[in-house]
Amino acid sequence: MPNDRSDRARRVQLRRDGPLLVEGPVDVVLEDGTTAFSDRCLVALCTCRRSRRYPWCDTSHRSRSRG
Repeated sequence: MPNDRSDRARRVQLRRDGPLLVEGPVDVVLEDGTTAFSDRCLVALCTCRRSRRYPWCDTSHRSRSRG
């Protein structure tokens, strides 16, 4: 039986044309090996790479067309 929240499985929600929603807190390992941390209870991860706050989604995908 898990002792704390970090030992339990995280819920991840895939969103069509939107961010990847992950129950937090989370450590995100980026391509260059650096780590981004968020202690929020729900984290939106950018999947379109248009966010100015990447890897966090800032809803930039809503105002720009895919190209």
